[in-house]
Amino acid sequence: MKAVVVHEVNKIEVREVALDPPQAGEVKIKMAATGVCHSDLSMANGTFPNALPMALGHEGAGVIEEVGDGVTNVKAGDHVVLSFVPNCRDCFHCLRGEAHLCVKKRILGTGSQLDGTYRLHEGSQDIPVMNGIGCMAEHVVGPAICVVPIEREIPLQVAALVGCAVTTGVGAALKTAEVKPGSTVAVFGCGGVGISVIQGAVLAGAKQVIAVDLNEDKLEMAKKFGATHTVKASDTAVKEIKGLTNRMGVDYAFEAIGIGAVVEQAYAATRNGGKCTMVGMGSTGDRLSFDAFTFPLFAKTLCGCMYGNANPSVDFPKMLDLYAAGKLDLEGMITKTYTIDEAPQAFEDLISGQNTRGVILYE
Repeated sequence: MKAVVVHEVNKIEVREVALDPPQAGEVKIKMAATGVCHSDLSMANGTFPNALPMALGHEGAGVIEEVGDGVTNVKAGDHVVLSFVPNCRDCFHCLRGEAHLCVKKRILGTGSQLDGTYRLHEGSQDIPVMNGIGCMAEHVVGPAICVVPIEREIPLQVAALVGCAVTTGVGAALKTAEVKPGSTVAVFGCGGVGISVIQGAVLAGAKQVIAVDLNEDKLEMAKKFGATHTVKASDTAVKEIKGLTNRMGVDYAFEAIGIGAVVEQAYAATRNGGKCTMVGMGSTGDRLSFDAFTFPLFAKTLCGCMYGNANPSVDFPKMLDLYAAGKLDLEGMITKTYTIDEAPQAFEDLISGQNTRGVILYE
């Protein structure tokens, strides 16, 4: 079968690989769709510190083909969305309603399965898979605690987006920041996650949603998803945002890129007593800097957002219910589709900023 594998930094290839059957607690999935996310690129270009090789893919949906011993949450034929964060339901965080922090993700972050072994191979070489799922492939074997069954009526290419961008962004607005009706919001970065934050802010009833990006096309796209104002990213962005908010700044700011300097801008654009949420994943060497004198005086909250504080088994179906009710536009987020052989081009398009979300489809 084919999978998208990185053997060397910045060298994304479609390779022929072998896949073992599922072991106890695991499932085999025939993939239908995989989103091309900036986190996949960060894995490929070395921004995320991981040993190579690595099979990419962490946002996807497909159909269960086979289940291993002991699997009870899904069965063959079920349509599922994959979750790059497991939900073991018995660790410290899961028992406290913090499934997005499940401790099992530390194991899967190494690219192995939960037992420390591997299911994907090239000849005699084991191939680690991104977040334990590596779903940019024709088939996947991974932990059953990383899949959530969904209604068959939902198009799988739409459902795939719920596996990362939509859950992270909408969750950031609704669950992490808890945006209130009638509030003001600024979103820095209008890729798939940023657009999802905008949609979440609209769902929450924000009266003003300001989109910030370098790319004019993305700013135009942001308007289609509910942004009331747009600001071109620059050194004057904070001043412009304050000009739109009676010189106060916004109640809620979101950084959806993962760049320290932009987080500082988002924080500066937040009103005193407001909340700034960092959603984007940055590089390990990047740092944030704040004035120790004014930080307590302004009484702002700065927080991180992991997976939109989601409980996948509960929140994936909720997101898709919102889609089915016409309250979330997921189809509009998919701006181009690709075959798996076109995966390298999909990443080139991601780098150039052409897509809100590119999606790989499988026959």
